[in-house]
Amino acid sequence: MTTMTALTQIPCIRSGRVYESLDKSELVHHSGGEAVAQMSMANSGLIRRDINKISRSFEILQDVPSAKMLEICKQAGELFMNASLPLGDGAEQSPQDYIESLSSTTGLPYSLVKRNMGKIHEVMTQMPTILGGLTRGLDLTALDGAVAQQGGSLISYYPTAKSLGVVLPSNSPGVNSIWIPAVALRIPVVLKPGREEPWTPLRIIQAFIAAGCPPEAFCFYPTDHEGANVILQSCDSGIIFGDEKTVARYASNPAVQVHGPGWSKILIGADKADQWESFIDVLAASIYENGGRSCVNASCVLTPKHGAEIADALAKRLAEIKPCEVDDENATLCGFANPKFAEYFESTIEEGLNTPGAEDLTARYRNSERKVEKGSSVYMLPTVVHCESFDHPLANREFLFPYASVVEVPQDQMLEKMGPSLVVTAVTEDAAFIKQLLRSPLIERLNLGALPTSRVTWDQPHEGNLFEFLYKRRAIQTVKK
Repeated sequence: MTTMTALTQIPCIRSGRVYESLDKSELVHHSGGEAVAQMSMANSGLIRRDINKISRSFEILQDVPSAKMLEICKQAGELFMNASLPLGDGAEQSPQDYIESLSSTTGLPYSLVKRNMGKIHEVMTQMPTILGGLTRGLDLTALDGAVAQQGGSLISYYPTAKSLGVVLPSNSPGVNSIWIPAVALRIPVVLKPGREEPWTPLRIIQAFIAAGCPPEAFCFYPTDHEGANVILQSCDSGIIFGDEKTVARYASNPAVQVHGPGWSKILIGADKADQWESFIDVLAASIYENGGRSCVNASCVLTPKHGAEIADALAKRLAEIKPCEVDDENATLCGFANPKFAEYFESTIEEGLNTPGAEDLTARYRNSERKVEKGSSVYMLPTVVHCESFDHPLANREFLFPYASVVEVPQDQMLEKMGPSLVVTAVTEDAAFIKQLLRSPLIERLNLGALPTSRVTWDQPHEGNLFEFLYKRRAIQTVKK
């Protein structure tokens, strides 16, 4: 980590300008509780004043040609991955400093931080592919104020937002990949970092600025709930990550995209159920990758038969995963920065198991309690629950650790039962079943075949199309010459 005699200072960024507040909040180590850094806190009045003046930032950013912005994104991706970048109070942060700092406050092992670094690097360096997917291959000069042509027709687009506010969580640095394309689309971003994870958005901002992006593109405000609400109310468009209550609160607000629980699932078709052993590795990886902390992790496996056998095999496989030291390259479990989350998950599962019709099969193999301590860190060990019915309270739950239920459901009832799902991996070659899946509005991302639910391809949109959220096509015609 950065050598220092005083605590590392995390500043606010006000339209590209570093700002140190008198109001500070301490970041503490997830296990020992000792102070790691101080964050400048932005109050709601300061945030509101800044956003009221963000039109100037918007104009500056819109004047950068799209082709130039793609070059900046690529360069910024390399700097994010490999360079020492400014942090605060004149200090610099190397890539290894970043890994250790993020791990210290969130409990993510170095191996998962590095994997997420790679994901963010790919997003920034493969921006042409990402924008191609979001815009369906649009000639990006159409976003530069020009009238373009596509398929023989004139096309013109205009931005519907002069700013995008984003209220970020702390569970995984990979979530930052969702807002990064907004910069490439030349819309200023106003970011509230997660309480334990300011490191990633700040490093991305510094990488963009070092690569030549106008600093006015970025506001970065560590703040409280009131400040977060001001960001979402004052920006033209917003993104927030949260639980079911958050989803419900913003469900009727079209200006706010809510990224809530994923409830991602694996559906095994009747034609493949007898072959379940051949893709058990895909099922396991879908559950435990990234520490089970992502909305794309599978939390439920639906199969028409062999439910108990599949659950037992998964339990045996996942029970091998144990807490490791943070610098162990094989570490896949995350400690909890806030042990109260682990206590809540533990009590919720135990309460659910009191309802007849469910068994925690991992208990047969783990040789310990589900919630354990290693050193000063609290961990939840992988858990696979076999449920006799999809109506059981543990059948369709999602937690911030590797957890999944396995339930037998007839194939013709799966779509009716499963409810909204961010990702569905459907292991089937049944043409009629695939047609039903393709027609279902309940599935945001569909993997056909034995692909992990966590598999991402960059030419596909994720949880809503950010381009369509920030731009709109207008009708246009001109006098023929």
